[in-house]
Amino acid sequence: MLSRQESELLAASMDIDRADKMVENVVGRLVLPLGIGANFLIDGQQHLIPMAIEEPSVVAGVSSGALLARAGGGFRTGSSEPVMIAQIQLLDVPDAAEAERAIFAARAQILAAADKSPTLSQLGGGPKGLEVRHLPDTQAGAMLVVHLFIDCHDAMGANAVNTAAEAAAPLLEKLSRGRAGLRILSNLSDRRRAWAQVEIPAKAFDSEEFHGAETVERIAEANAFAVADPYRAATHNKGIFNGIDAVLLATGNDWRAVEAGAHAWAARDGRYRALTDWQLRSRGGSTSLYGRLELPLAVGVVGGATRSHPTAQLALRILQPLGEGGKSASVIGAERLSRIIAAVGLAQNLAALRALTTTGIQEGHMRLHARQMAVTAGAEGEAVERVAAALVAEKEIRVERARELLREYKAQDLKERAGELRP
Repeated sequence: MLSRQESELLAASMDIDRADKMVENVVGRLVLPLGIGANFLIDGQQHLIPMAIEEPSVVAGVSSGALLARAGGGFRTGSSEPVMIAQIQLLDVPDAAEAERAIFAARAQILAAADKSPTLSQLGGGPKGLEVRHLPDTQAGAMLVVHLFIDCHDAMGANAVNTAAEAAAPLLEKLSRGRAGLRILSNLSDRRRAWAQVEIPAKAFDSEEFHGAETVERIAEANAFAVADPYRAATHNKGIFNGIDAVLLATGNDWRAVEAGAHAWAARDGRYRALTDWQLRSRGGSTSLYGRLELPLAVGVVGGATRSHPTAQLALRILQPLGEGGKSASVIGAERLSRIIAAVGLAQNLAALRALTTTGIQEGHMRLHARQMAVTAGAEGEAVERVAAALVAEKEIRVERARELLREYKAQDLKERAGELRP
């Protein structure tokens, strides 16, 4: 349960003075709805999922996907170590092979030079290794690229990684006899991945209109389409990020960095593909649907907006696993956050594929979109639901029609009030 102060914070968000401290040239604030994704069971723990998003049906969809996952025992998740990559570009290197030998021979010295974060070192993080990559044929000529592997612990780590790259660059110039160009992190954090998987009995998908076995087969077919065709994969993966981005925004994490890394990961074999894998499984005459999502997920729970934005701090508290009585049980770390986000992405994808392959995605989406049209038309209070219901009934979700219905509603309301006032 939230305290009164926390509930007030959710309603007020941050003030203009706090916003002015976060970025430059502040003139105002853009507030997004903060919804709660429900029904999540992840590694045996219950979670409520804060989601900052403006698009209708996303929160309802992810909650529906999470409820389906419960029929299979919920989501099981995992993650790799929180290792980020610092890149140092070396140009004009006279002998690439000799430079690589010199760099590996001085490995310990290079890592020591890059170790500029006492906090990370105290927590067991910091520089852990390196590799050398050859790019012999670029538009600017041959290059060597040195990757430093930085354990960022509970931070996303951008500042620490960039600092490490800059600190190691002078020594790398000397060892390679070249010059350092770019010194910056890579958002393709393929050494810092998270994954979620679930297996759901086909009977959990039974409905009045569709048999569960038919539904799960259609979901597997839809996923195969997204694996084979980049045009479908782009929309398929966008749907995954409807959920992932909403949690990243709510918790003050860099959604742009995560998206960039994930889309690069989706094309790692030279062809852009779906990030998910949905397959049918049969055991003892029964069918189930198995799904898995794995992607680079560099997130943090310390530093940046996760500390400076008050609502982000509260969102992290909401994400803590629920114990008995619905109370938060323990503090959440970056590794756990990445696993939860992977489960959210998988649940969002499951809900979308189920809708697309059965009733169609527009029915539920347009029902919620009708409320936006009613608000845009100027409806308030009870009028919002009345106008939205009429739009859905007519199957004409347009703001112009919403304005007409609102005028009719107001006119009828005035007549009813006038009748009540007559003696």
